[in-house]
Amino acid sequence: MLWYIGRRLLQMIPVFLGATLIVYLMAFYTSGDPILALAGDKPISPAVEQQLREQYNLDKPVLVQWLIYLKNVLTFDLGVGFNGRPIMDQIAAAFPTTARLAIIAVVIETLFGVIAGVISGLRKGKLIDTTLLMLSLLLIATPTFVLGFLAQFVFGLQLGIAPINVGRDPSWVNLLLPGFVLGGVSFAYVLRLTRTSIAETAEADHVRTATAKGLSRGGVVSKHILRNSLIPVLTFIGADLGALMGGAIVTERVFNVPGIGTLLFSSIISGESPMIVSLVTLLVIIFLLSNLVVDLLYGVLDPRIRYAK
Repeated sequence: MLWYIGRRLLQMIPVFLGATLIVYLMAFYTSGDPILALAGDKPISPAVEQQLREQYNLDKPVLVQWLIYLKNVLTFDLGVGFNGRPIMDQIAAAFPTTARLAIIAVVIETLFGVIAGVISGLRKGKLIDTTLLMLSLLLIATPTFVLGFLAQFVFGLQLGIAPINVGRDPSWVNLLLPGFVLGGVSFAYVLRLTRTSIAETAEADHVRTATAKGLSRGGVVSKHILRNSLIPVLTFIGADLGALMGGAIVTERVFNVPGIGTLLFSSIISGESPMIVSLVTLLVIIFLLSNLVVDLLYGVLDPRIRYAK
């Protein structure tokens, strides 16, 4: 197991290096000179411009800039943003809110998506199956910001059971409605993926054999159908965790949630290149670690998978 984890971590290194290099180049050089963008329409003296370039290492070759940035990431010293505030402090203030929001969304998509997918897969072709498939298709076809506005109107204005705007220092309860909206589309995908996997596994020979031996319906579903069917679902959920944190930008803007998405949006609008690179690097790390956890969970769901050297 430890050997497998070490090998997977080594495989992540080139992915991390390549992703951070691409993001660094895109953030600092595809949108023009970041120093001139920082100044805007205001004139900037050559002395001040040179000072800013030295402060953000923009006076050095691109490869050297990137290597310095990697060193700063490893030492948890991301420097100061264009707004004069430490980048780590801004991320530390916004990350817990987005993390809670993503956890709520993952729980919703996993719990409700798997349950609905199992029901739909075991009743393939029946009315409940058709209804759930139509519901999932509707969620997939509806943009996230539309779902957010509808949720605000129904649960906030009409029923009055949830706040329309979350605001600062939100509690878990205040994040429930944004979490449902954020996990809505992923719930639809988990439902359809679980349904397809359940329906295919239910027709397998080992399931027919277990049924012929007189094993109860619940035992067949839990031991022979569900565990084998959850591997592709687990793969999707692991990859979706990073996507949820990055995709929270729309949900957080709709519900006024002070999280990573809002911070990333404001950084893009203002051309805050150091903050953009730092936030995307954080999302890359979360994506890689979540996929490592998913790989380790494969052995729990399917004992045939071994991590021997």
